Parts: sequence; structure tokens; C-alpha cells
Amino acid sequence: MARAGLTAERVTVAGAELADEVGLDRISMSQVARRLGVKDASLYAHVRSLEDLRGRIALLGSEEKSVRIAEATAGRAGKEALVAYADAWREYAHSHPGRYTATQAAIRIDPELAAKAAGPGRAVELTYGMLRGYGLAEPDLTDAVRLLRSTFHGFVALEAAGGFAHARPPQDSWARALDALHSLLVHWPASSGQEGGS
Repeated sequence: MARAGLTAERVTVAGAELADEVGLDRISMSQVARRLGVKDASLYAHVRSLEDLRGRIALLGSEEKSVRIAEATAGRAGKEALVAYADAWREYAHSHPGRYTATQAAIRIDPELAAKAAGPGRAVELTYGMLRGYGLAEPDLTDAVRLLRSTFHGFVALEAAGGFAHARPPQDSWARALDALHSLLVHWPASSGQEGGS
């Protein structure tokens, strides 16, 4: 019988907090159970497995990150929106490293849970909406999304790993990178009209 007051949401939040503290790849069901003061078996009435828990953490992180980005970019366009979007992304990655990692990892998520979750769809809408302000349409929209994601994720991952040893503050490089991205988006190269190639 499930422990009174224990829910899938509580287990997910406990797992997410633990992931932020020790890293997503280091959490275990036993650690989550100890955090909640229950026996391991009690968790399985709410979460099927460690993989299921990681999927739920990914959905939680996606929702939280999307909310922060939506709040930061509301009423903004162009470079203002780009900078607000990027800063919200980076701040979330810094403040919730385990949850952030879950949003970027290839984790198998229960299709039924994913279908009910607003976070992933909202993230796509926010990103495409911000980029449409630059006048981009497909296939350039997808290419620009991949460029931004690669830049933002690459920067915060290197930053978290202590990969910036130069004396110049990372914040200064971040600001210049956003200047460069804005310039690129404004002057996006014309598409050749070809999809793919050899």
C-alpha cells in the first residue's frame, strides 16, 4: 500500500532536488527514498523505475525552464528577446544543474506523461516565436533553433565543467556571443533552397 501523502509529484521533486545536488547520473531510488523518509518499495507505487523518474525530472525541468523563459521574454522582441531568452536559459542551468541536464539528455519518457506535459511544447513555441521576430521561416527556423541550442548548451556545459580558464570573465564572452548571434540572425544567409545533400 502506498504511503499516505506520497505522490508521483513529491517523488519527482525529491529526485530533482537530489539531481541538482549530486548530478542526474548519480541519483538512485534508494537515495530518493531516504530523502523522503520511506522504504524503497514505497516509491514504486508512484514511479515505475529510475528511468521513469529521470523522465519525470526531465519534464519538470522543461516546464520550469519554459516558465522562466516565457516570463523573461514577455513583451520583448529582437535582440531584447534573444538576450532575455538566453539569460533565462543560462540562469536555469546554473541554478538547477541536475534538472537542466535531464532536459538535454536522451531519456526515454513515458509517452502518456509526455503527451500531458506542457513544457516541451511550450519550449518549442517560445523558441520559434522569438526567432520569427527575425523574419525566419522553415527550414531556416529549424537551423537557427539548432544553432542557438548548440551555443547555449555548449557554453553552459563548458562553464559548469570549469572549461573557461582564461582571465576574461565568462559573462563578457556570453554578452559578446549574444551580440554575434543577434547579428547573424538579422543577416541570416539566404537558403539555397536545397534540403540536405550528399
